[in-house]
Amino acid sequence: MPKGYVYILECNDGSYYTGSALDIEKRINEHNDGRGANHTKKRLPVHLVYLEKFQRIDDAFYREKQIQGWSRAKKEALINNNLHKLPELSLAHRDKVASRTSATSKRKTSTDITLPKAVTEGTRSTLEGNTSKKTFRSNGKLLITGEYVVLDGTKALAIPTKYGQSLTVEENNTETIVWKSFNEKGEIWFEDAFKINNPDFLKTVKKDFSVSSRLIQILKSAQILNPDFLRQNQGYTVTTHLDFNIKWGLGTSSTLINNIANWAEIDAYKLLAKTFGGSGYDIACAQNGTPITYQLINPRKRIIEEASFNPSFKSHLYFVYLNQKQNSRDGIKAYKALGKVSVSVIKAINQITKHTIRCTSISDFVDLITKHEDLIADLIQQPTIKSKWFSDFDGAIKSLGAWGGDFVLVTSEVNPKDYFKSKGFETIIPYKEMVLN
Repeated sequence: MPKGYVYILECNDGSYYTGSALDIEKRINEHNDGRGANHTKKRLPVHLVYLEKFQRIDDAFYREKQIQGWSRAKKEALINNNLHKLPELSLAHRDKVASRTSATSKRKTSTDITLPKAVTEGTRSTLEGNTSKKTFRSNGKLLITGEYVVLDGTKALAIPTKYGQSLTVEENNTETIVWKSFNEKGEIWFEDAFKINNPDFLKTVKKDFSVSSRLIQILKSAQILNPDFLRQNQGYTVTTHLDFNIKWGLGTSSTLINNIANWAEIDAYKLLAKTFGGSGYDIACAQNGTPITYQLINPRKRIIEEASFNPSFKSHLYFVYLNQKQNSRDGIKAYKALGKVSVSVIKAINQITKHTIRCTSISDFVDLITKHEDLIADLIQQPTIKSKWFSDFDGAIKSLGAWGGDFVLVTSEVNPKDYFKSKGFETIIPYKEMVLN
């Protein structure tokens, strides 16, 4: 019996929703009862147009994330069983804008599941083609509220980015892992090869330097979590591709951790704990396609919920890169050295997160992020970024993640590129170009 399903629903407005479930009939009923995803509850009724069956729910989840990144045209080729069109449509794999069509016919709501022909023909093996080759992709991350204090249980607002990282694994006929990493320009920024020799497991065949050492640590940690991983002396050719500049701090490490965890069939949060550490919100962004709230209850328990954060004023929001990548481990270490944060601060940040999600005006949003900035500045005993560098800027500026580097969130009535470029900051990205949904 199948242990998991990936499904595509056609919504009442003609858009598509892709999801995964253990009980497909129950899940579709939940969608039509308004208890499903935020996207579907606003576009009822919904109708099942595509279904894939899996023996493992995690396989279904991985497939769901793959299809979610496809363009509307590619999804429709899958729905209509036009599998020969998939390769030519792959060039549009980063088109994640929700599509609508005015020509969609309206159907009657029904709780019965009637599968179209394309659903019943079993397409998974055909789509995979070469089963020895697998590709995984993870989203980048930005933490909008709760930086630092997310480590102490604050409910934080986090958003996945359109920028991410993919990892492709293909078996080769050696006992070596051949690894190549490409940047956003398609240039190789790292390469090495690792011999799989039990019990030593991995030994670099090149000079051991920092990136190789870190990669070996991740792979060894993955093997601790799954003793069967890389134990057959099977060689692999591995390539990674970044969508963003490696210095941007959008999740070079977290997307890699999540992709390797998917490959090794292990818990990404456990792999993160054994390697880079942190709250895990970046892993949650890697795995989710919408804004989320993230709350770390304890090292083994976290609450992740979809957040209906889609500000009407997003045309006035921008992300500016501060020209220096922050080391999150150093930031975490410095924060923890300050001691336990007070309950009152956690409650205050929770309220700001709540009201930020519900915010409908740019003026209220400015007030919220300014209050948040002042709270964190007082907590970590550092000046705000605006007071330190941009005191003459006509708008709000909020730090994201570890203060002093990476990106800041900026509010502005007009595109602020001229102002920031005059200050020596060349990377200014509008909200809609950065955020996944």
